[in-house]
Amino acid sequence: MTDLHLHPSLREPAQTSKAWPFEEARKLIKRYPQGKPGGDPVLFETGYGPSGLPHIGTFNEVLRTTMVRRAYETLTGNAPTRLVAFSDDMDGLRKVPDNVPQKEMLAGHLGKPLTDIPDPFGKYESFAHHNNAMLREFLDRFGFDYEFVSSTERYKSGAFDEALKNVLRHNQDILDIMLPTLRAERAATYSPILPVSPKSGIVLQVPVTVVDADKGLVSFEDEGETITHSILGGGAKLQWKVDWAMRWVALGVDYEMYGKDLTDSGIQSGKIARALGGQKPEGLIYEMFLDEKGEKISKSKGNGLSLEQWLSYGSEESLAFFAYREPKAAKQLHIGVIPKAVDEYLQMRGNYPAQEPDKKLGNPVHHVHVARGEDMPGAELPVTFGLLLNLVGVMGADASKDQIWRYLGQYVEGASAATYPELDRLIDNAMAYNRDYVAPTLSRRKPQGGEGAALKELDDKLAALPADASADDIQNIVYEIGKNEAYGFENLRDWFKALYETLLGSSAGPRMGSFIALFGIDNTRRLIAEALA
Repeated sequence: MTDLHLHPSLREPAQTSKAWPFEEARKLIKRYPQGKPGGDPVLFETGYGPSGLPHIGTFNEVLRTTMVRRAYETLTGNAPTRLVAFSDDMDGLRKVPDNVPQKEMLAGHLGKPLTDIPDPFGKYESFAHHNNAMLREFLDRFGFDYEFVSSTERYKSGAFDEALKNVLRHNQDILDIMLPTLRAERAATYSPILPVSPKSGIVLQVPVTVVDADKGLVSFEDEGETITHSILGGGAKLQWKVDWAMRWVALGVDYEMYGKDLTDSGIQSGKIARALGGQKPEGLIYEMFLDEKGEKISKSKGNGLSLEQWLSYGSEESLAFFAYREPKAAKQLHIGVIPKAVDEYLQMRGNYPAQEPDKKLGNPVHHVHVARGEDMPGAELPVTFGLLLNLVGVMGADASKDQIWRYLGQYVEGASAATYPELDRLIDNAMAYNRDYVAPTLSRRKPQGGEGAALKELDDKLAALPADASADDIQNIVYEIGKNEAYGFENLRDWFKALYETLLGSSAGPRMGSFIALFGIDNTRRLIAEALA
């Protein structure tokens, strides 16, 4: 990991920075003005339920938490910290996910801990082990610095035994907190403790009587028989709000963020943590993602966007950039936001080197690269992603990567995959995006009214230019034609729209001077000839 965030020039402006990771980190400074007692590391936690495959929400939480962690280190001059990625893999499987094989097999194991259920993919010792491996691969890919902790391992090893005895001692206090929040039907069977049946292996949701808190013994009814059972060493797990609170206290968690949909759960878990003798961590309550219709994204509805989809059409950095922006505001997350996120990230990255330290700390790309443990990339790219998409769109879905590089080589001296590896990856993204989302919608229309005469003048002016004319010179010609009242354009926007619709087949497009310079004057004249024909 690099120490970009620990540069001495950043510590003073960090004290007053309005960037949200610093606002969050200052909560921890207030919590521990002299540092955590005993010199212990401040503990950040993210939670994950491995009943399904990891998704963008999981990535978001780890990324944003890491941004706060690094901001805290900047503020404190590198006070010790840890990040725990906690997998609640002892949870009982409540429903079979839609996106996995062998659904009938999984249905036969409903209610059992996820680590006791066979892997439907046939790769790991359990369904939870498979999903945990996916999570770790997912986090490692982005370079996160974290410690993975398994709920099952903690319960079964006895690491949570003392905390579980503490829960039994405060069983009534927890019931007093939880029962008023439950419907009468649910309250009748509610217990903070969920024993694992020694008969069926199912995580039971049954009323439980505490027999001996110091020995960890409870009694409950299991298949018609009342039994006394130890909850220690993996003999039980806790209801999740109680489990959350127990974990905060047992691990000493100082910071954990969560979604707005868990606001009420966070309140109840905070009360339980206090009943157990601990305190609720600091944290950010973030807003949820929406689909393109403005509806909340749901895994069961399938109206979300997967990590794999984003990375097919955009860069890892653009995803992190999108996640950074305004975590307390609901944002639409769909395929259409990717090109803009890529270009905004590249633009902000281009601004970074010349910015004063306080402005750097407010620049999202600072937090993106600090979270990934990277230095800021040096080279700026010679073209925008939007321009690249337009080039690929005009060249057609059958264009090869080599052909695209040949075009770029005419526009940028020495351009190749070797000199611009990042651009090479973006070409893959642009080709995929064009193939799947742009090409099927492109439809060039015929010129109307004065548009034909304007295109004819553009063709004549381009014919008189040298092949290596600059993008600015070409753009000036385009402007002059659009401002000529003889062609009847009310404003320049109408002229550009006409160019996009007649030459590119879309209602929006790039800066035309840059596009023509990239695509080539002769090739652009061929497009004009096709439009006029």
